[in-house]
Amino acid sequence: MKKFIVIAALVLTVAAIVGVKVFQIMTLIHQKPPLQREAVSTADAKQETWQEALTSVGSLTAVQGVTVAAELDGKIVEIAFESGKNVKAGDVLVRQDTSVEEAQLRSAEATVELAMVNLKRTKELLDKATVSQAQYDADAATAKQSAAAADNIRATIAKRTIKAPFSGRLGIRLVNLGQNLKAGDAIVSLQALNPIYVDFYLPQEQLDRLANGLTVRLTGDALSSGAPIEGKITAISPEVDSSTRNVRVQATVDNTSGRLHPGMYVDVAVELPVMDKVLTIPATSVVYAPFGDTVYVVESKKDGDSGETLKVVRQQIVRLGARRGDFVIVNSGLKAGDTVVTSGVFRLRPGSAVQVNNSLAPNAQLAPAPSDS
Repeated sequence: MKKFIVIAALVLTVAAIVGVKVFQIMTLIHQKPPLQREAVSTADAKQETWQEALTSVGSLTAVQGVTVAAELDGKIVEIAFESGKNVKAGDVLVRQDTSVEEAQLRSAEATVELAMVNLKRTKELLDKATVSQAQYDADAATAKQSAAAADNIRATIAKRTIKAPFSGRLGIRLVNLGQNLKAGDAIVSLQALNPIYVDFYLPQEQLDRLANGLTVRLTGDALSSGAPIEGKITAISPEVDSSTRNVRVQATVDNTSGRLHPGMYVDVAVELPVMDKVLTIPATSVVYAPFGDTVYVVESKKDGDSGETLKVVRQQIVRLGARRGDFVIVNSGLKAGDTVVTSGVFRLRPGSAVQVNNSLAPNAQLAPAPSDS
């Protein structure tokens, strides 16, 4: 009898334990899991007015630029410039040896002096009818020839003193003291940097929209620190390139800051007088994909079980337009006031619940100037 009681007690204990576990499992099965909300930042699609612009890539060229070279053969006896320095027009750069020419000049000047004395004496005799007119003409010609020979030597000496043809900045010195130069040998590069030209090309269909005086804005990797540099269109080529159907345009840009250098490439935006109304969103909102660009739109939705109003996202295909700074134009797919996710988009799926936190949202700007670039 005792044995039977013990067995019955064990069975009841096991049954109780199994019943509790079954109850716990069924409770967990029917219990709704807590809702996970992704933390995101958002921004509203805004209706703005943008000035229409034509974009291109340009190349900077100096208003005046030349490689200073020797005109005559000769030995360098003085280098009067430093690499990279600014010079003014007429500043002496290099002197070549002129000792032979200076000796020849002294001889030529003595010949000129003698020829002038003879001419004066012949003139006095001509007035007294002692010599013929032919003799006077011959002496006058001799005096002129002597003066011309002296001037020729002076010109040779002047050519051996090489000067800056215009004001600008020098490049790196290419010669050394005592070097024997040949005619045409390069000495140093000289570039006039302020103002400076930017040359760029635009399609022929934009030709009617171009005019001298339109403002251009220059940006680029080398100009990332600071505001864009502005200039004005000063020349439009009358010819269209027959192979590319593009027209060449030249703008003049103030370069007082010295940030621009010949040979640099820059991004050029020609501002047109037409103002466009556009719908813009931060570019970080866009999820780019082969089937189409999309954004996540934040909407309010009431939970059927708890009655709580939730913020959920809907994936929306959009058609994009031009981009400016940190913003991009939306041509279709959104309307003004729609709230889109700007950060955290890659963690989302259609219908995901989100929690908006804009305290650390990126500061989108039309003309960003990163401090670490």
